[in-house]
Amino acid sequence: YVMLLTLSPYTPTYRDRVSPPGVMIRPYLNGFTIAFNVSQPSTWQPYVDSMHHFLAAYDDKVQEEKNIECVSGQYFIQGGNESEEKKACQFKRSLLRNCSGIEDPTFGYSKGQPCILLKMNRIIGYRPGAGVPVRVDCKVQKGNESDLRAVDFYPGNGTFDLMYYPYYGKFTHVNYTSPLVAMHFTDVKRNYLVPIQCSLNGKGIINDLNSDRFLGRIIFTLSIGK
Repeated sequence: YVMLLTLSPYTPTYRDRVSPPGVMIRPYLNGFTIAFNVSQPSTWQPYVDSMHHFLAAYDDKVQEEKNIECVSGQYFIQGGNESEEKKACQFKRSLLRNCSGIEDPTFGYSKGQPCILLKMNRIIGYRPGAGVPVRVDCKVQKGNESDLRAVDFYPGNGTFDLMYYPYYGKFTHVNYTSPLVAMHFTDVKRNYLVPIQCSLNGKGIINDLNSDRFLGRIIFTLSIGK
């Protein structure tokens, strides 16, 4: 009991995941293969529903009510006692533009141009990129590079803005909303399994460890039929 009293509920005493971060994608339904036929809405509607459900917390109105506008391009470092509630920066789904689900409620799936969201895992106190925003890029993981002809990134040039870091933990950073990078696959080879690797790039990032496919990168397969 005495030993338990020495532990902080706000910051873990021992952290073996201080850096670098892993990543995850949305939608995530049945593994890491996103397969559908454009002409059959029943095959892509579950992905669309999953995206809308996930992005509900990012609705512009929700973010404006809960969180504050921050200064872009710099870490949002907050002092005070570690038990004090921390403020969180707004991340509005409208920042995702063509992948926001606002103008196109199907996130491109109805056109065979799916949007996929990339989220960096939360690590208390971590400041990614050592002062330079971490950037995302995607390529064909194995096979013909021309199978992936075009992909757009939102917001901006596919970076995680520094203002969303550091993260202070779930007890004090209660309204924290993880920043996202949307990847809009506008031209992928049809009727074919295309393995894709999307990676984080920045100082201190590790994205080439064969024993961990989620550390600084993620591999998934797109199968888009007509």
